[in-house]
Amino acid sequence: MSKQSFKAFLQRKDIEFSAKRYFIDALGAMAQGLFASLLIGTIISTIGTQFHIDILTEIGDFAKACAGSAMAVAIGYALKAPALVLFSLVTVGWAANSLGGAGGPLAVLLITIVSAELGKLVSKETKVDILVTPLTVILSGGLLSHFCAPYIGTAASWVGNMIMWATEQKPFIMGIIVSVVVGIALTLPISSAAICAALSLTGLAGGAAVAGCCAQMVGFAVMSFKENKWGGLAAQGIGTSMLQMGNIVKNPRIWIPPILASAITGPIATCVFKMQMNGAAIASGMGTCGFVGQIGVYTGWLNDISSGAKESITAFDWLGLVLICFILPALLSWIFCLILRKTDWIKENDLKLDL
Repeated sequence: MSKQSFKAFLQRKDIEFSAKRYFIDALGAMAQGLFASLLIGTIISTIGTQFHIDILTEIGDFAKACAGSAMAVAIGYALKAPALVLFSLVTVGWAANSLGGAGGPLAVLLITIVSAELGKLVSKETKVDILVTPLTVILSGGLLSHFCAPYIGTAASWVGNMIMWATEQKPFIMGIIVSVVVGIALTLPISSAAICAALSLTGLAGGAAVAGCCAQMVGFAVMSFKENKWGGLAAQGIGTSMLQMGNIVKNPRIWIPPILASAITGPIATCVFKMQMNGAAIASGMGTCGFVGQIGVYTGWLNDISSGAKESITAFDWLGLVLICFILPALLSWIFCLILRKTDWIKENDLKLDL
């Protein structure tokens, strides 16, 4: 097969070797799969546990158990996998997540991409497609999970543990770094939630990540209220600050206020309130999106109380959560934006959204 004909074959199979397809589209879809399984399951089971409703606890546990499969199917969907490939990825996701341990989400991402693309290569190329396609996907995914997932998971866990360890040792500096970096990732067209999940980012570092994400979402929502009113406040504040990416490309200076806000709220979270995210790691990268970050922190408090690491939820805990997630991001971003508007770095309608 010539290079030209192979290129045409890949195009016909909708296989595109690109960073956008694999690390933006697939990563974003993986976060949705996690949200629709592990995160929602955690919320449901927490409600069931708190109100002693056993059936909700059971349903939540079922949802959490399907996290690997949900991620894989979501990734396959983003890669435009045919039906048989998509259905076969259920097994691949389960295997990769189970064998990947704490770093299972990263193992699911990498292994699913390979298995899905191999499945797309053979899909509908034989008269026994009903056998060949699922066999290719499940065998490749199963073998990769067996031989590679534990090492991928270990590597991801090591990186996550190093970040968490460094945050414990140097809470001020790492509070700034984690808050700013994860906050920026949230606004970029990549998934901060999936990154946090892949690295199992919890604890003090998870708290800093929550602070950074809230600074971006609440910050953009408040500082653009003049242009976007209540619709923009809701769309960015409990939706996503990613809506501002088009405006950021036009005028990168509009990104300064929420970034500065995250550089302040991050170390306040780690050094003053010692806010930790000990719920599901994906919640560390969600910010105020559906108030998932706050629900995650609350779930973590309950987990700590159950394990004996925490005696009770105090008024200081609630004060820290409200200040870090809502009040300080709003106030700081508004002040910084006001200064930049006065210096003409941010002009009229620079933050306007087409809502």
